[in-house]
Amino acid sequence: MNYFSQALTWLNDPLNWTNPGGLFDRLIEHLQITAWAVLIGCIIGWPIGIWLGHRGKGGAAVITVANLTLAVPTLALLTILPLTPLGFGRPPVIVALAVFAVPPLLANAYTGLRSIDPETIEAAKGMGLSGGQVLRRVELPLAVPYLAAGLRTAAVQVVATAALATFVNGGGLGEIIAAGFGLGINVGGGQIVAGGIVVVALALIVEGLLALVQRLVTPAPLRAVKRRRPVRATSVG
Repeated sequence: MNYFSQALTWLNDPLNWTNPGGLFDRLIEHLQITAWAVLIGCIIGWPIGIWLGHRGKGGAAVITVANLTLAVPTLALLTILPLTPLGFGRPPVIVALAVFAVPPLLANAYTGLRSIDPETIEAAKGMGLSGGQVLRRVELPLAVPYLAAGLRTAAVQVVATAALATFVNGGGLGEIIAAGFGLGINVGGGQIVAGGIVVVALALIVEGLLALVQRLVTPAPLRAVKRRRPVRATSVG
């Protein structure tokens, strides 16, 4: 059976989008879960990475923490967290995905500050800037491409992984896929593929939008440097 053609037929049915629990509802849930998880990841990962990068210490700790975080399977967290006071629903999903978002945010924040030419920092200090002023006026603006790259990587990873929320009744686009499996592969195969297509499309859209944001927030002089030597999300491990 051609499940791809069935998926296109399913996606072209307006009722599958507008009915309660349809694609529009699940898409909003998916985006809300992603936004909260990435926000929490930023609140945890960025300050630690920036602080350690500014101090010039803790590189080994950053790598260790990031690797340990990546080593924890998201599905395992989704299985364990509902048994805690968090219960079932969105809270355990958001926490699990936030843990998944921290490594690229933390590693890129640290790398961004450590990649700055030490002579630039010494020149800023020679002009009388304090440590905090150097961080705010020099280091953070120059680290923007790395911070944006970490955000981009974390957001795309979370968008793709948030489909697992369906296992703990957390909502999101995974519910569409799970409902298709509930109908059986012969009946719901098109719906399963359709749900997968929407998740992939959403991840690509988020990637494209954040790539544009990354370019817009990068200072113009750094864009020329980036064209010669592209800034990539740091790979940890």
